[in-house]
Amino acid sequence: MDPHQYCQQKAAGSGSSFYYSFLFLPEDKRRAITALYAFCREVDDVVDECSDAAVARMKLAWWRNELAAAFHGTPQHPVARALAEVAPRFNLAEARLSEIIDGMQMDLDHHHYPTFDALRLYCHRVAGVVGLLSAEIFGYQDRRTLEYAADLGLAFQLTNIIRDVGEDARRDRIYLPLDEIERHGVSLDDIARSRETDNFRRLMEFQIERAQGYYREAFSKLPAADRRAQRTGIIMAAIYRTVLDEIRHDGCHVLSGRVSLTPVRKLWIACWTWIRS
Repeated sequence: MDPHQYCQQKAAGSGSSFYYSFLFLPEDKRRAITALYAFCREVDDVVDECSDAAVARMKLAWWRNELAAAFHGTPQHPVARALAEVAPRFNLAEARLSEIIDGMQMDLDHHHYPTFDALRLYCHRVAGVVGLLSAEIFGYQDRRTLEYAADLGLAFQLTNIIRDVGEDARRDRIYLPLDEIERHGVSLDDIARSRETDNFRRLMEFQIERAQGYYREAFSKLPAADRRAQRTGIIMAAIYRTVLDEIRHDGCHVLSGRVSLTPVRKLWIACWTWIRS
């Protein structure tokens, strides 16, 4: 298969909510955002699927070389080849793509974050930067749209963290800021042993409200002139905010299970949001 077919399979096979928002884009933008998403999935899989940290570091180093080859040489991997094709047309900067790898590297160096400020840097690298690159693909007239895109990326990552607390804990990773865990009267042992106490529920409601705050902040910065061009991000936000609503409605039972929406519901939200926006 050609590079773009590979990226399409990578995106579709992930089952991600993002995939459903890509369906409404014209072909050239869909190919570009799918290549970007496939790149994010490849480097994220390095960290998630390698049990040996040394091997994961070697693989990330290999991806850094592939990324450099995509801009200055001849890349080998189909995702890097797809990026090499779309990057010049959509102003996808090498430095920003490299920063995504920096974020994945943080997963190898840190399993906990002491404060939200420390976590925010991680979220910016693995998601805020993706928001900035996505905005370049979707198009904009007003540079304030980049502020919206960065905040929206942070909101997406905070949603992922909330949804995946239990799953991450089983990998010995806790992304909830340690000072906030302590302040809410929750222990790391509570999280490791999936004890969903009243204090834990209050901790998660605090996290949900902050994530919702980032969604509100993002949309307050989106200029009206760019709202139509950025509809794909608006669709993503509608799906992710629905996940947050479901988590809260379910009682924040994120340690014992993982809230997800069915493909049909995601598609319905995507279609309805596209029509409304």
